[in-house]
Amino acid sequence: MSNVKLTAIGASLFVPIMLVGAQNAQAEGLSFSFGGIAVIAPKYEGSKSYKAIGFPLAIPHSASDAETSSFGSRISFKGIDDVRFKLLDTNGIELGPVAGYRGGRKQTDGNLLGGLGDVDGGLVLGAYGAYTTNGFTFDASYADQLTGDNTGGQLKLGASTMIALTDGVDVKAGIGTTYSTNEYMDTFFGVTSAQSGTSTASLAPYDPSAGFKDVNFSLSSDIALTPKWTMKLGGKYSRLIGDAANSPVIETKNQFSGSLGLLYKFGS
Repeated sequence: MSNVKLTAIGASLFVPIMLVGAQNAQAEGLSFSFGGIAVIAPKYEGSKSYKAIGFPLAIPHSASDAETSSFGSRISFKGIDDVRFKLLDTNGIELGPVAGYRGGRKQTDGNLLGGLGDVDGGLVLGAYGAYTTNGFTFDASYADQLTGDNTGGQLKLGASTMIALTDGVDVKAGIGTTYSTNEYMDTFFGVTSAQSGTSTASLAPYDPSAGFKDVNFSLSSDIALTPKWTMKLGGKYSRLIGDAANSPVIETKNQFSGSLGLLYKFGS
């Protein structure tokens, strides 16, 4: 998928949020931060090569953002495939829906993929839950792909905490793991008999099972450059494990990604 298409998809994900925010702006005193974010990530899971993609961000704020009732405080962005909205937030417990876009894969993304065919990405939808205690947040989310190819679902488990790096700069550190369904594993790590016959790399058939796909560690921070400008930084390391790590389509088990965003706040 081209960067232009991905940018358009990213915009479509956040347009409903902007519209809802605009409708409630007068009643809740909302202002907005607009900007964009650039992400560097592997071309596909298991790739040694990287690609850069970008998409817009629009985040609503409220004069009462510290309150759980405010619209802006209920939205969290954990990736283009993981946008969360808190419907319930009480006694350290959060519950709500998850939406986003799961990227696909082209057979031209790597030498080992030749002849395997393309995988179409699509919208994902699911739910999440989280519990915060003693400065640590434990969360779980599940999302399934609704459009494009049927690539199945993924269960993400994680734990995170905030670390004061310097005065005024906090860093969120997290660890996690991902459990993928059989459909997901077959799509992104499997090789069918038919694909083996058309593989330009002469890959043997491979039938992975559902299971834990990776373990990961992440760091992220929002840095206020001025009262109006905010920089968003993020980095993540993932290690493929289990049947995913043994797949003949991967070039490396080690996966790195990074993001850099810039937002400007309009309004008070």
